[in-house]
Amino acid sequence: MSERRIVIMGAAGRDFHDFLVRYRDDESVRVVAFTATQIPGIDSRTFPAELAGPRYPEGIPILPESRLLELIAEEDVDEVVFAYSDVSHDYVMHHAQSVIAAGADFTLLGAEPTMIESTKPVISVCAVRTGVGKSSISRHLFRLLRERGIKAVDIRHPMPYRDLNAMAVERYASLEDLDRLGCTIEEREEYEPLIEAGAVVMAGVDYERILREAEKEADVIVWDGGNNDLPFIRSNLEIVALDPHRAGHERLYHPGEANFLRADILVINKADSADPEDIAALRAAALEYNPSALVIQTDSAIDVDESALAGKRVLVIEDGPTVTHGGMPYGAGAIAAKRAGAAELIDPRPFAVGSIKDTLDKFGHLTEILPAMGYSPEQLADLEATVQASDADVVLVATPVDLSRLVELGKPAVRATYHIEERSSGIRFTQVLDMFSQKYGFTEVTDYRMRRKDVSGAAGRDGGARL
Repeated sequence: MSERRIVIMGAAGRDFHDFLVRYRDDESVRVVAFTATQIPGIDSRTFPAELAGPRYPEGIPILPESRLLELIAEEDVDEVVFAYSDVSHDYVMHHAQSVIAAGADFTLLGAEPTMIESTKPVISVCAVRTGVGKSSISRHLFRLLRERGIKAVDIRHPMPYRDLNAMAVERYASLEDLDRLGCTIEEREEYEPLIEAGAVVMAGVDYERILREAEKEADVIVWDGGNNDLPFIRSNLEIVALDPHRAGHERLYHPGEANFLRADILVINKADSADPEDIAALRAAALEYNPSALVIQTDSAIDVDESALAGKRVLVIEDGPTVTHGGMPYGAGAIAAKRAGAAELIDPRPFAVGSIKDTLDKFGHLTEILPAMGYSPEQLADLEATVQASDADVVLVATPVDLSRLVELGKPAVRATYHIEERSSGIRFTQVLDMFSQKYGFTEVTDYRMRRKDVSGAAGRDGGARL
């Protein structure tokens, strides 16, 4: 029987994981290429032989996604596996139709076949879209676990933007680790706040190896999802964040809708800045499509010196992924600046140079904020030049990382940070973690899932979910 020839579409994350857990050792298939998008420069690299295994002594080429249909014909491809996240259902299906028309099968791998089993209890924190505030929830959980004397290790969704061999298994426990390993802004935005909260963060490419290293020092594993991807590790408790600023998106994006339907706990974040009607719409959707999930409502509190912004012309720098492929036209920075009475939010487009100009041209909805993009030293230089060229009175840095450590802003700067605050009514994370602790006792896990009924009693039958 001949090998089935496969191409994996991705963005340097889920695609590599799916290959490693599903296809690397499968002698019935041959992965002929990865195709890539989203990550600058990734489509001119090779997935290395050291990670690909003995069946791929030359490694596997990573090619531009624009060549996909050409590859299907040239390489006699039988199947295309779609393996990236935070894309609309329309986007997925249009790609599917193109692949099918070209003569190949189109595959979406399921959650369970791509999950790794852990010997420790696992809590996953995922989302339905990029920029929901998932990382704030992860940090909140770490604080609560630490208060209980429980050692948690954060395993973060991959961001393999650098040398893939060197990044196979990475452990971050200090800001010096970020500097030493040359992390990009995108990595720092995720890792730095967790490290400052006292967490050990692990990430990389080979998640089987990453998990085994994390288990050596953890009582509990926290899977910290990226984009709106599914967990890579089988979870005993699945927490999924919803965004009332994008109500309805929980059923419009892949694989965010799967997260929404799988969740044990649904978190409506940013409730303090959202329209009550949108919050009500999310509660109604939860009740209709995942009626057994418990719902927690949280605020996203923004910490900023408002006096430094009042009456000023402000250039707002927001978290890059949130406002680019996450599709948000604003983030916490814009909200903070407007609350503070800023005279004007500066349009960054007239001042943009190089790759930053290319980004703003691509994402035409960004007219009042500047995304923090820094996938390479060259892009960092473009970001620095753009900020310095602007005619703002003050720069508001609303990224999770202290950007002034990486670029010379050349103007007075103010930081905006944010954290979640729980509401006094309804079920709370403290109750959920108490029940989780009682069930597992932080020994080796013998069952798969903490069922929803295990936590529903913590706040009465409705658990605050149906208020």
